[in-house]
Amino acid sequence: MEGFFLAVTLALCATILLSLYRGVFGPTVFDRIIGAGFIGTKTIILLLLMGLIYDRIEMLIDLALAYSILNFIGTLIISKYFIRKGAR
Repeated sequence: MEGFFLAVTLALCATILLSLYRGVFGPTVFDRIIGAGFIGTKTIILLLLMGLIYDRIEMLIDLALAYSILNFIGTLIISKYFIRKGAR
């Protein structure tokens, strides 16, 4: 089962790289914000998978919840800033 979790973790790391490409080279500001949000979401999933691999899920659930709240609030703040500024 540990091998399965490691394979899923490597696949998620590959998709994080694809989201990073969208975040850096996105055609609009909103594509970059969405790319950053995807990276945050996939990082949360990676934290939970690491908790399952190392049998410390109770510790990493707290970290994942805190990171998800920060990711959500950060995305909202950046979106609101660019809407008020008038992103191009």
